[in-house]
Amino acid sequence: MPTMVDTSDVPYVAPEALALPMRYLVESGRGLAMLEGLSAKDLREVDAAVWDDLAPAHRVAALLRLRCLIRVFEARRLANLFLSHGHGLIAPAVYVAARTRLNTKWGFNPLKFERALKGLLAQIGEPDRRERPMALSA
Repeated sequence: MPTMVDTSDVPYVAPEALALPMRYLVESGRGLAMLEGLSAKDLREVDAAVWDDLAPAHRVAALLRLRCLIRVFEARRLANLFLSHGHGLIAPAVYVAARTRLNTKWGFNPLKFERALKGLLAQIGEPDRRERPMALSA
């Protein structure tokens, strides 16, 4: 019997399962996908590349979460957060996306996602680069 996914409440996945397609994106030169987005062709390519590497119980949920993770960064507040932290934000964002409630009709709530991401960054001690004082040259 095939596993059914309730798209009104997508199950949580292990962060490692969501990190796999994100790692593929970075290794294939699409590390800025969270800022630039992905075409339907790119998404199909990612799906095909990692499908066999994901556990059957997590395949659909992980790939749905990846698509919504890319979409949530269309919000200006999250794009600015990505710009201030750089690629160091990818791993915490993947963790938050794997463990945050998701409705595929609406995607991740950008405000809640940002709060969770900033909370995780504070917990791991990652400062916002915009807040660092700039060194003055003599």
